[in-house]
Amino acid sequence: MDKYARFRYQPCIPLGQHGRKVTGSPAHAALSRKAAGEGMVLLKNENNALPFKKGERLALFGKATIEYIKGGGGSGDVHCAYTRNIFEGFAQKEAEGKLGVYMPTVEYYKEYVKEQSKFVPTSDDIEKTWSIVNAMDFCQEKDDIIYDTFASMHVPEADVPDELIVSAAEKADAAVITLSRFSAEGVDRRAVDGDYYLSDVEKRLIDRVSAAFEKTVIVINSGALIDCEYFAENDKVQGILFGWQGGMEGGMAVADLLCGDVNPSGKLGDTIPKSYNDYENGKIFQTGYEHLDYEDDIYVGYRYFETIPGAAEKVRYPFGFGLSYTTFEMSGAFCGETDGKIVAAVTVKNTGDVAGKEVVQLYYSAPQGKLGKPSKELAAFTKTKLLAPGESQTVALSFDINDMASFDDLGKVQKSAFVLEKGEYVFHLGNSVRNTRQLSYKFVAEDDIIVKQSKSLLTPFKLERRLLADGTYEALPQGEPHYYSERNKAVDVKAPEAEVRFDDVVTDEELDAFIKQFTVDELIDFVGGHPFRSSVCNTGAFGGLDRLAVPAVPTADGPAGVRLDEKTGVPTTAWPCATLLACTWNTELIQEVGAAGGAELKENNLGVWLAPAMNIHRNPLCGRNFEYFSEDPVLAGKCCAADVLGIQSNRVAVSVKHFACNNRESNRFECDSRVSERALREIYLRGFEICVKDADPWTIMSSYNLINGNHTSTSYELLTEILRNEWGFGGIVTTDWGVHSANSDEIIAGNDIKMGEGDPKELKAAFESGKLTRADLEPCVKRILQMTMKFAN
Repeated sequence: MDKYARFRYQPCIPLGQHGRKVTGSPAHAALSRKAAGEGMVLLKNENNALPFKKGERLALFGKATIEYIKGGGGSGDVHCAYTRNIFEGFAQKEAEGKLGVYMPTVEYYKEYVKEQSKFVPTSDDIEKTWSIVNAMDFCQEKDDIIYDTFASMHVPEADVPDELIVSAAEKADAAVITLSRFSAEGVDRRAVDGDYYLSDVEKRLIDRVSAAFEKTVIVINSGALIDCEYFAENDKVQGILFGWQGGMEGGMAVADLLCGDVNPSGKLGDTIPKSYNDYENGKIFQTGYEHLDYEDDIYVGYRYFETIPGAAEKVRYPFGFGLSYTTFEMSGAFCGETDGKIVAAVTVKNTGDVAGKEVVQLYYSAPQGKLGKPSKELAAFTKTKLLAPGESQTVALSFDINDMASFDDLGKVQKSAFVLEKGEYVFHLGNSVRNTRQLSYKFVAEDDIIVKQSKSLLTPFKLERRLLADGTYEALPQGEPHYYSERNKAVDVKAPEAEVRFDDVVTDEELDAFIKQFTVDELIDFVGGHPFRSSVCNTGAFGGLDRLAVPAVPTADGPAGVRLDEKTGVPTTAWPCATLLACTWNTELIQEVGAAGGAELKENNLGVWLAPAMNIHRNPLCGRNFEYFSEDPVLAGKCCAADVLGIQSNRVAVSVKHFACNNRESNRFECDSRVSERALREIYLRGFEICVKDADPWTIMSSYNLINGNHTSTSYELLTEILRNEWGFGGIVTTDWGVHSANSDEIIAGNDIKMGEGDPKELKAAFESGKLTRADLEPCVKRILQMTMKFAN
């Protein structure tokens, strides 16, 4: 078979057993359900209210009983064959004889959702709105229209009649209230009632239901954090499950957990504070759209709440926290140093009555020194197998000693160097950032150790101050922007005398000669995206040159599933959102999910999955947090790497996004992320670095935003100096679709391809003026071709 047949001819070649498709298959749906169950987090279980006992009768409340939200909106949405809601999950348990469901509340919500859905705008209505919005410059009115449009895509919460609650309480033993939230790309959430905070209708529902029932359990169906204070310490609410957005089988997974068929083992990947106002960056995030000042610096998430004086008391649920229906004991902990690594081991025993899994988390505390440090930082983690009651497992964890180094951006120890400051490094082992035991071993640096010397890159010029570990702020140097770049040198090779087709290219030397056959116009055309002919692809393709038989490589959106247009008639698997996957703390499971998703991509003759996404959860209002993993770069980086390894095991490509600091959606094309070099190196770039070094992604997507005054897609310092030269990345860099920056500047920076379409006129003018040469274009073309060669059968 032609080694690029999948792209050239789009054959129908199912990848499943017995000639069956894997796309949207029952096996993948079962895996989605399994992953959803492992990432949902049990936050509260007073008096062992959960799991529900056999024969208990449940009354279900909340519109998500019927209108369950499987994931977020925008490019991350997925067309799937069905979405199992909360009622369907419990209906299955009822059919299995495990419990009963009080149907009048279910029928009420069915009718309510049916009637209210008549007021939800149609796809045509929404397209008309988008056509208006897309023609507007960014302003508050535009942001409001986008926000209101996405909010209108789901029905509001119902104000349930009192008599229904009373009758339900007379005939049911317990109540389950599901609270749902929806967010999407292109706009941020807001710290208002009905979004981050509960609405008055939701509060009244909780008040009335919890007063009528002896047992009330709340399920949160949201891709990102919401305020939990209204029910966290409410004695009338006995159980809380943060169910996130669980994909197409999410309602089934909720029922699995609440009925005890699955024991909760999820742990929080984000800190839940008592109020949105408790975030150091909370006020800044909501003021102004032109720039975002990262004054919190490295003190993001638990690094802030566990370090800054007075912040610890503001936490409701700490990072890494999550309950189980069983109990565990950790014993025999060991920690030491070997071959440049810190190694720890501990025996975990299930001391309870039901089988379960536990997450072991290893943290370190570095000396404050001259640079200042968080009180604890996650270094490594692992998850046990399913342990039967009384069963034990010894697990090992390790990480490089150099991973504890801090980046000195101001020269307090040595400028632009990664430094292990002298002093004692202490280690803590446990199952959350607050439930740890200090280990006896300490790593001692007798003097400051320069781990790696870098250079000053991505320097901020308008960030006035940053937070320190003691809660004060230090002033940062100000100045005029200047950006560093170098130019490529021409490859001294000639085109072959006889025309060579792409299929005949094997070696790197042959590839260099092959590229010399491209005319300037062909080089220019090649570094821009194109629509893909005769395919389910609706996001365009990389490369493609018919004259020399170079196939175009079609792409598909993600990350919560392979996103195909509904018109194709091909439903795919909707996986749980990335926030939930991170809460599994199970990289093996995430790799399995990635492999399944990658198989669906390949089966549909697509080459590049525009996923996974892994920006940091800096603030809970970022509209795209459901696509991202965690507030912690180690957890995010390891989850992302596992996903990439799984996807690319199918010999298809990922495009890890959005590189970098895409922590806001409103005015995302022009918002300037003003951030220190240290925070970049230790927080916002760290997860990407882990993924690049652990998983070798074939492509990375630069983001819409600016970093310190320069669009990421035109930043030589980011894309060439850091990504390629320091980390050793060998793949291609693509822009996000429609980024607002000059194509020629992107080429010079090392951004290989502009999507969804290039700007050939601008590139041709830059070439004719001498701004660009073949030496600038050819390396980009070569990297695209090198990636294409990886797809060969």
